[in-house]
Amino acid sequence: MARKVERALISVSDKTGLVEFARGLHELGIAILSTGGTARALSEAGIPVTQVSDHTGFPEILDGRVKTLHPKIHGALLGLRDNPAHQKQMAEHGIKPIDLVVVNLYPFEDTAAEEGATRDEVIEQIDIGGPSMVRSAAKNYQDVGVVTSPAQYDRVLAQLKDNGTLSGEFRLELAAEAFKLMSRYNAAICAYLDGLRTKGPVEHAKELQLSYQRVRDLRYGENPHQQAALYRESILSEPCAVAADQLWGKELSFNNYLDLNAAVELTKEFHECVAVIIKHTNPCGVAIGKDPKEAYTKARATDPDSAFGSVVAFNRQIDAETAEALNETFIEVIVAPGYNVDALDLLKKKKQRRLMLLEGIETWAMVGGTVLPDRDLRKIVGGLLTQDRDIKQVTPQTVNVVTKRAPTDDEMRALMFAWKVCKHVKSNAIVYTNATETLGIGAGQMSRVDSSKIAVMKARKPLKPCVVASDAFFPFRDGVDAAIDAGATAIIQPGGSVRDEESIAACDERDVAMVFTGIRHFRHA
Repeated sequence: MARKVERALISVSDKTGLVEFARGLHELGIAILSTGGTARALSEAGIPVTQVSDHTGFPEILDGRVKTLHPKIHGALLGLRDNPAHQKQMAEHGIKPIDLVVVNLYPFEDTAAEEGATRDEVIEQIDIGGPSMVRSAAKNYQDVGVVTSPAQYDRVLAQLKDNGTLSGEFRLELAAEAFKLMSRYNAAICAYLDGLRTKGPVEHAKELQLSYQRVRDLRYGENPHQQAALYRESILSEPCAVAADQLWGKELSFNNYLDLNAAVELTKEFHECVAVIIKHTNPCGVAIGKDPKEAYTKARATDPDSAFGSVVAFNRQIDAETAEALNETFIEVIVAPGYNVDALDLLKKKKQRRLMLLEGIETWAMVGGTVLPDRDLRKIVGGLLTQDRDIKQVTPQTVNVVTKRAPTDDEMRALMFAWKVCKHVKSNAIVYTNATETLGIGAGQMSRVDSSKIAVMKARKPLKPCVVASDAFFPFRDGVDAAIDAGATAIIQPGGSVRDEESIAACDERDVAMVFTGIRHFRHA
């Protein structure tokens, strides 16, 4: 049923479009109630407004924490217009119906995401009165319209200008959007409060509250017949693929985002100048260099065939020399913390390429950015798997030398490099490297020996000497023998097989160093 709108309550933190919207309501003869800063903004714009405190006869108290929590507000929202008993009680208590509520909430998510925001500052942005009004109005959507975003203003005004009412269908749509907002808002608060519990591991919740906002629809999913969309967490605590800004090129696809995420996360393992080349979420080349061009050139040399149509990530600004090297092959996506003017001009010559800017990745990596407690989520049919994010770090001081010969300093540097890369290669993973570049990568095979053979087969540069990393233990010594035969002088692996002694013996027989990390890095998907 259509309900004529005669009175509106407006209380917004985001004042985008506020004055124009309120002026439109006033011109339609709709009385306006308001609070605090919203009331001031409307008064300064010459729009008649009644303060909620004057309407209720009760002042704002507790530094504005209590303004609208009053029967004359919630009774006006919850009272059923077709219920004679409700109408009688409202009349007895002088409660005038409120037909439209316009509320957006305190900026909790924005404040929580601000660098340096204190706990008290964030907690103070937990809105109480706003959500209460939103829930009251949305519950009584048969009689009340609830507006929770400036993006809804134009449609609301259009309907009101037509006949002074909002259709029942539109009120229902607004109510559904209001409860979606409340769900996301509450989930963001839950996530923040869980993040404060840093003294020990945060248990996996009995009920999982997720807070994501749709950023955009994507052209399609992994395949053209699948629809897809990109969602963003309410609070981002570190540089990530979702936070990257697009400077050039057509829209990213579902697969582009998967590869972009893989590239960014591997890049974040390094404080040195690094280039990471990703294809189908697997690294096909990683290298450290004195500058981005050298790093990219070395990384591409690992597997130039796979680099075609790849995603490439850097943790340093790209210059013209690097851009010229990048232009020598087709690359789907490039992401970096910056581009100089000449580099942008050169890179934009490739129309099919996407250029992404991810500010903060250089600083974040160089200072060893702290990752807040986080979950890795994997959707399966009928359910959701959750696990702690794999952020465990290994250093030369934490590994265990298990062979007669310990790695040399150069070998240890190479082993640390190889381990970082191996962590991001799909299981079973075998990675051959020196101290600054990948030489051969074997990914995703059912047999660890097959992964090693593929890595050797794909290697373009001589492997001897090199080191090798395995994401899980070697179940048999044949994998170790294959690595040594290929030229490995040192090996890094988790250890833990019942046949570890056989693998250690294989190394000792040929004067090869081996270290155990005690940490496995399976990556199944």
